[in-house]
Parts: sequence; structure tokens; C-alpha cells
Amino acid sequence: MNELEKKSFYSFVTLYLISSFLFVLLSGYWYYSAQKNSLESATYYKLNHIADKLSGLIINAQMKGTTLQLPNEKGYEYRLIGTNEAAGFKTGYYEKNGYKVLVSDAPQEHLNIEYVLVRTKEYFKQLQELQKNVLLVMSVGFFFIVLISVILAKLFMKPVHQRMEQIESFIQDVSHELNTPITALKMSASRAIKKKVYDKKILTNISISTKQLESIYKSLTFLNFNQKQQEAEDVNLKNILEQTIGYYSELTNAKNIQIESQLEECYFHIIPSRAELLFSNLLSNAIKYSLPQTKIIIKLDKNAFVIEDEGVGIAQKKLDAIFEMYKRESDIAGGFGVGLSIVKQICNAYGITVNVKSQLGKGTRFTLLFK
Repeated sequence: MNELEKKSFYSFVTLYLISSFLFVLLSGYWYYSAQKNSLESATYYKLNHIADKLSGLIINAQMKGTTLQLPNEKGYEYRLIGTNEAAGFKTGYYEKNGYKVLVSDAPQEHLNIEYVLVRTKEYFKQLQELQKNVLLVMSVGFFFIVLISVILAKLFMKPVHQRMEQIESFIQDVSHELNTPITALKMSASRAIKKKVYDKKILTNISISTKQLESIYKSLTFLNFNQKQQEAEDVNLKNILEQTIGYYSELTNAKNIQIESQLEECYFHIIPSRAELLFSNLLSNAIKYSLPQTKIIIKLDKNAFVIEDEGVGIAQKKLDAIFEMYKRESDIAGGFGVGLSIVKQICNAYGITVNVKSQLGKGTRFTLLFK
């Protein structure tokens, strides 16, 4: 990962962990508080139950005149407080010296017993156990959250990483594509200045290089989604196609490529610049991947547009990927992988169906079907 990706990765993980930690902390605190209150209530009712039970035994012993026999309650201690020592005691439920204590006056001075005092440490033992369990569950839960956050961050960063690689490759390809016509322009201009005579070959080189730059500029402009939207109109595609063929005539002549065209009138509701870009990308692609001294066949009628070259062709298994952004299936010619993606976007926008047939070493045919 580069520095930007690392920064995004760690920012995502940090934000996710902080929010998750707060959630776990609040959930643990809420659960602990609820369980503590429940334990407090259970301890009170248990102490009260033992006190009532002891008081019942005291009252019953006096009423029947029998010997008082007190049960043994495991984990609980109790004391019977006589009327002569009751001055220092008061009824109620409270905490004292590490015990939960309940003092009850239920004996009502039977057998001269004023109060029953019941106390226990079980509450604090169970509370300590509860704290350990809650901390353990929170720790284990947070560990899994950390693990999940790393996995999610990697899954989240994977398409970002792929896109960054595509963009970096795209920038390199654009730089290379721009460098070729710019270098040609500089060399042609330099030769013209030295010769002081502007011959046809020099002017042709300058014209070709300028058109290559313009083609790249138009493609990059289309990819700028903030561009001002133009109005669609009924356009004669034949006129635009003839202009496009003439525009690339110098390049086809330079490669000795013959253009055979059969064009009929065809009106279509589209933004003119989109139609020009559509044909321009298809034709420049055909020229780019055609070998010298071959031909390109172009047909247009009211239902379809067909362009067929005798170029290097495309493998069948790669046909489905040729319309993906930044995708180049051949390194034989230049390009930065946006031309056919732009073609597909324009066709999708105007309901045009695109069909491709190709054979390695034989050539490629694109067919656009108009609705």
C-alpha cells in the first residue's frame, strides 16, 4: 500500500475501533449495572426471607412452648438480639464492614428477642465474579471486533487499491501518449525552423500530432463528469462520420491504410459531440491496431453502423473485458484504456446496442445497432 492507502486504512481501523470500543464499554456498563441491581435485589430478598423464617421459628417456639432450633444457612450469618441489648441497633438493610446486613424487628419481642440480624459476604463474592465475567466477555468481544475491523478494512481497501493501481497506470499511459505527439510536434517544428521551408511532410506530421493531442483531450474531457451538459438534437450521422474519416485521413495515409466506406443517410437524436466522440474512438482504435497496407471497412445505414479492420484482433476470452475503464488487452499499440469504455458509456446513454466479433491475427468488427 502507498502512503495514501495506509493513511485511509489506519483512519478507518482507528475510527471503527474507537466507535466499537465505546459501544462495547457502554454495553458492558449497562449489563453490569443491570446485573448488579438484580444481585442487590436478590440479596435483600434472601436476607429478608431468612429473617422472616427465623422470626417465624421464634414466635412458633414461644407459642408452643418448645425449644428454639435454628437452621444453618450456608453463606449467611445471623444473630438474635435481645431486648436488653437492642439499644444500639436499628431496623433496615445496609452495608457494613464488608457485609450486607439486614436487621428485622419481626420477632416482636417473643422469647425476649427484639431484632434478628442477618448478614452475608455472598453479595461481594458474586459481584466480584460478575465483574470478572463482564471484563472477560468485553475483552473477548473487543478482540473479535479488532479482528473483524482489520478484515473489513482490507476488504474495504481492496477495490480502492485496485482503483489506485488503475489510476497510476492510467496516468503513466496518458503521460506516454501525450509524450509521443508532443515530441513529434517539437521535432517537426524544429526541422521547419531549421529548413525555413514548410514542406508537406513536416506540416503533415504536425497535423497528425495535433490531432492525436486533440483526441486525447476530448477523451479526457468526456471523463470530466462536471462538464456542462449539451442539448441533444437530430443529427445526420453520415455527415459526422464523413468528417471523422477526413479528420483521420492523414494518419491512415501515413500507415497506408485504405478506408472503404458505404454511408447512407441516418438521423439520430444525440448530442453532436457525443456522436463525433463515438465514431472517433472506434475509428482511431481500428487505425491504431491495424497493420500497414491493410483496409478498414465502414458501413452506415438507418439501422446500424459497422466498422471492420484487418488488425491484430482480440482473443475471445478477453472480449468481455474490453469495455472496462483503463483496460488494455494489447500492448502492441499505445492508448490508455478509456476509448472503448467511452464508446460503451455513450451507447448505454442512447440505447445503442454494441456487438463485437474478433479473431486473433484476422481483425475486429464492431457493430452498433440503433433503436
